Formats: sequence, C-alpha cells, structure tokens
Amino acid sequence: MSSDDAQVLLNGIEGHLLISAAREEGRTAAARFSAPFDWLTQAQRVEVERRFEAEYVGLARTSWQRTAERSRELREEYEEAYRLLRQRLLAVCLLGSTLILGLFTTVTWKM
Repeated sequence: MSSDDAQVLLNGIEGHLLISAAREEGRTAAARFSAPFDWLTQAQRVEVERRFEAEYVGLARTSWQRTAERSRELREEYEEAYRLLRQRLLAVCLLGSTLILGLFTTVTWKM
C-alpha cells in the first residue's frame, strides 16, 4: 500500500468517525429537544427526533465544508505570501552580493 493509499484510507476512516459522532450528537440533542413534548405519540416523537438528527448532521456537514473551503483559501494566501517573501529575500541577497562584489572590486583596483 502506497503512502497516498494509506492517507486516503485514513481520511475515509476519519470522515466515517466524524459523521458517526455527529449523528450521535444529533440523536442526543433530538432526545433533549423532544423530551418536554410529552403530548407527542411515540411515532411522532421518533419522527421529530429523526428530522432533528438529519438537520443537525446536515448543518454539521455544511460547517465542515465551509471550514475546509476557508482552510484551502488560507493555504493559498499563505503560500502566495511565502513565495513573495522568498522572491524578496533572493533579490536582497543578489543585490547585497552585487554590492559587496562591486565594493571589493573597487577597493582592489585602487590598490
């Protein structure tokens, strides 16, 4: 198994665990939400909790997608800033080297 295959497998497992945790959180929140409604029949309670859980998981997924998109944007921004800093550093080094070489050449010619 290659490193890329292993990473894909790990990402899949992590995704499964995240969804599973979100569903459990959704079920717990749904049960808390429907508990005060003692006038609901069992079938109605199950339906309310099912819909609540589905909405909860959907909101979690949307939040994760927004977070992932923002992290991609930030990565692109930081990579661009890093690229510009490297270019500036290279320019400064080249300019400094040129000045030192010019100064050295001028001093040795005058001797």
